Amino acid sequence: MLIDTHTYLDAAEFTKDLDDALLRAKQADVQCIVTVGRDLESSRKAVQLAERYPQVYASVGIHPNRANQEREDFLLELEQLLKHPKVVAIGAVGLDYSRLTSKQENDEVIEGALGAADFHTIEAEIRDEAELAAQSSTFEQQLELAAPTGKGVVIHQCDAWEDTIELLRKYSARTRAVMHGFDGGPDRAEELLDLAHFISFTGNVAFKKASELQKAVKLVRIDRIMVESGAPYSASAATRNRRNELAFVRETAEFIAALRGMSLAAFSAQTAQNAQQFFTMS
Repeated sequence: MLIDTHTYLDAAEFTKDLDDALLRAKQADVQCIVTVGRDLESSRKAVQLAERYPQVYASVGIHPNRANQEREDFLLELEQLLKHPKVVAIGAVGLDYSRLTSKQENDEVIEGALGAADFHTIEAEIRDEAELAAQSSTFEQQLELAAPTGKGVVIHQCDAWEDTIELLRKYSARTRAVMHGFDGGPDRAEELLDLAHFISFTGNVAFKKASELQKAVKLVRIDRIMVESGAPYSASAATRNRRNELAFVRETAEFIAALRGMSLAAFSAQTAQNAQQFFTMS
């Protein structure tokens, strides 16, 4: 039995064939699936999908890339959604610095009127500061919300490791978290394990250039590992220019099991137990 701990079943890519994708997942022994919200709208849809399909559970939250777009009283609705019996986590939440305005600048801005480049740089810095403040505040508010609920927190981070860990450390005594789509090396894995959190791996672990990630997956305690497809996103060796599939999580599990010298059955059973423990699935 496999549990796919991170998917986006409300994505447009699943509009025409979600039932078929779920059937293919079941045929690959994927028995439970967590679909993840990115804002209030997608969180509502995640809950609706969990109500519709018995094998589907929901995680609700505001993704860092949506932090500046969501209404200010988002916590009120999240708090209500968390009471639903099939909502098993808060997330994906965290920090993502990959899309900051300063990183999207085009070199062409240096051409033009005198001072234009300087003005553009200042404007980018102001926008970055606002974005960083929104992400940090939204992340911390959701960690605060999670603490008394007993729900796990699904963490997203991109280009923001140090700040993510710093904020997460403040709440580690009161919350349990999983770093989804982990793409770091052994040192970062150790940081998470030292805080008693979980690590979820996706199909990128099988990439030829993922040697550091493969080192990490071999050292993580087996009772702290989960697996995810990230479908329909998160490219993997299995996609081969196709849409990512829920069923592909099996290939990720097979790869990691072989890397750790385990049978697929033993690895699947342990990671399913880990997911059931983390998400308190009933």
